[in-house]
Amino acid sequence: MRDWAALHQWLGTAGSPAAPLSTPPAAPPSGEVAVIGVGRSGAAAARLLRAAGIAVYASDNGRGPRLDALADALRADGVDVQVGGHDLARIARARRVVVSPGVPPDVPPLRAAREAGVAVVSEVELALHALSDATRYIGITGTNGKTTVTAMVAQLLQALGVDAEEAGNIGTPLSEFALRERPPQWISLELSSFQLADTPSVKPAVAVLTNLAPDHLDRYADLESYYRDKDRLFRNLDGLSVRVVNRDDAEVLRRTATVRGAAKTFSVERRDADAWYDADARVLMLAGAPLLPRDELPLLGIHNVANALTAALAVHAALPEARTPEGRAKLAEGLRGFVAPPHRLEKVGEFDGVLWINDSKATNVGAARVAIAGMERPTVLLLGGRHKGEPYSNLLDVMRGRVKAVVAYGEAEELVVADLQGHVPVERGGSSFDTVLAKARALAAPGDAILLSPACSSYDMFNNYEERGAVFRVKATQSKASR
Repeated sequence: MRDWAALHQWLGTAGSPAAPLSTPPAAPPSGEVAVIGVGRSGAAAARLLRAAGIAVYASDNGRGPRLDALADALRADGVDVQVGGHDLARIARARRVVVSPGVPPDVPPLRAAREAGVAVVSEVELALHALSDATRYIGITGTNGKTTVTAMVAQLLQALGVDAEEAGNIGTPLSEFALRERPPQWISLELSSFQLADTPSVKPAVAVLTNLAPDHLDRYADLESYYRDKDRLFRNLDGLSVRVVNRDDAEVLRRTATVRGAAKTFSVERRDADAWYDADARVLMLAGAPLLPRDELPLLGIHNVANALTAALAVHAALPEARTPEGRAKLAEGLRGFVAPPHRLEKVGEFDGVLWINDSKATNVGAARVAIAGMERPTVLLLGGRHKGEPYSNLLDVMRGRVKAVVAYGEAEELVVADLQGHVPVERGGSSFDTVLAKARALAAPGDAILLSPACSSYDMFNNYEERGAVFRVKATQSKASR
């Protein structure tokens, strides 16, 4: 159920519908909310506000056919939209500002809001105030693995017969569920550090932290600032709360040691955890008993064993029915049938003896390390995009014996070359993805693999990592015909 009354109470707005805005008024209507960023999250937030009868001004600094189409669709829903810039004075007079996760915190519209004392919140924060208490959620964050764990949690909940879906940073904004007349009973909610920074009300039924590693150093002043935003997942937990954390990550254990509520841990290295991997017997263990043979988990890599343990433990902690023999059997069956999300070590296909692997979701060095470490073929690695602050030399140790060549590209090309040249053969791919893929094809021989695991964000050449991965997938399929 939706709770419009709670949303209006939070915003301090009247509940009467706001008339569609055909032209910007001289002064904002009473109770107007500004939305910064007109991507999927921003658009969902704007529609949610309009559905609740709240006047909305949405703006985006970008231009282009895709953004113009989104703006036109929002205008049809009664949203006053500006693209190609922002009305800073109007934003400074807004009742709240809702920001999309891809918008950096220091851009002029957000500075204008904060200087005027206007609260800046995430799209997730907005949605949480619109959803009733009938919808519960498992909140999942971490540097790596959170998307896979989020998808696994949703599938395991469904395997138990629960009305559940995934949302958040995984792709579907939470506001889209708040717009539904009947949202799901449970949501598996992926939360990035950017979202958590502006979501003060977050309080999941179960809070999951997969791991911590350097990331987003292009946006954060230092590593501690990034980690502090991850910590925000736990800020509202109480004595009845449950947290699921990585027993193998010393930084995770240190930062969550004083969090209120019960601690549940998972491990692929130790046996003193609530969910762990028995490497000798090749069995995933949960709550002191076998859950699933490793060979029945249809995913490559020890990191996916950790992901499966995390998801099973989170659902086991959330639902009493998961703790019965029948429930455990359903958890195991859910893991057996799990298909990895797109763009995360996704085997696109083998063409002319070359295996193409789409790991576009690897937007940091840590994620790329995991992918490279799991490669069993000589690999041509596609590395580049928008730099995020961590040196690519941190990949050299896992590259040895696995990576035969690197194709560096995008804004990070020169940094990749500087960090890796002399240690591994490096080709320059420039700013054309077609050129990047053509060079990769030329370098790969039958029996090799071409791995897109960029260790960078996609925003120099693509709208998001999904678009980057989709283009890679299409071009890989076309490569067979072009040879």
